[in-house]
Amino acid sequence: MKSIAFFNNKGGVGKTTLLCNVAGYLALEKGYKVLVVDADPQCNATQSLFSDDTLDAIYKKKSFTIDNVVKPLALGKGYTDLLETRKSKNFGVDVLVGDPRLALTEDLLATDWGHAVSGNVRGLRTTLLFRHLLHMCGDYDYVLFDVGPSLGAINRSVLLAVGYFLTPLSTDIFSLKALENISLSLVKWKKQYENAINQADDSSEIGIEDLNWRLQFLGYVTQQYTAKRDVEGKPRAVRAFDHIIKKVPSAIKDQIVAKLQPEAKKNVDYVLGTIPTLHSLIPLSQTSRRPIFSLRAVDGVVGAHFAKVAEYKKTIQEIADHVVVNLGDLE
Repeated sequence: MKSIAFFNNKGGVGKTTLLCNVAGYLALEKGYKVLVVDADPQCNATQSLFSDDTLDAIYKKKSFTIDNVVKPLALGKGYTDLLETRKSKNFGVDVLVGDPRLALTEDLLATDWGHAVSGNVRGLRTTLLFRHLLHMCGDYDYVLFDVGPSLGAINRSVLLAVGYFLTPLSTDIFSLKALENISLSLVKWKKQYENAINQADDSSEIGIEDLNWRLQFLGYVTQQYTAKRDVEGKPRAVRAFDHIIKKVPSAIKDQIVAKLQPEAKKNVDYVLGTIPTLHSLIPLSQTSRRPIFSLRAVDGVVGAHFAKVAEYKKTIQEIADHVVVNLGDLE
């Protein structure tokens, strides 16, 4: 099982849309068993994967959500061994449904992290709740986490759990600045976490077998740029966006790879793909609760949009295939 967080502390980069479509492609087109964990209190992934009627039923009937995973710890009862997921038929994935109440655990996780860094076992146990969750997900090929745009306690706990993170970038200078923030935070967290594990009196009491730091950078996807066709008919970013796109590889190399995994294989290609602005395809996908690559006429696709859907399917295929390759190269 491979676990990946789609993470950027800058908002509005198309993170959830990318995650849902990569997850859907891996499940529907590749036949993998995929779990989406909605660890964003805004619950955007959950809203993208289920109809309004299903969402009403989930929250009115108080169905199992990510809050049921966190609550026992908040009550001092330790880790839960219960995990209930819900199937998104249109995307072909299982979902650990998001819950706005997850935001209420931010203070708990932040406080217990303060204790954890000194080796406190209870603090470490709380901090590693998502690593325990992954222990229950061994039947899946891929577990993909959607997280909010922050460097807060919830995201820290997710990133301490997963094996990899993937960064969607909007094509602007603010995304380049966000890479520096990510790097500084992860370097700090790694040092604090490893010191905490070394200071723990009896790490076996934490209840987690593998306590090693394991997070690796998987790659990035540049999005939200205007493109035009070149002489070969391929979409290329217009000059203003292309100027920024060309700065990304060196920023990734200097801020992320060199500082987080300097010993990684040199032949790893961290450019997973690029996605130009999709205009009306995104709202059509959100309304129909279907992957962009499988949108149909009944979903509102007309005329030239069919070519855009086919083009997007090819793009998301290349990204998903690249994800699988990089996972193998980074093992």
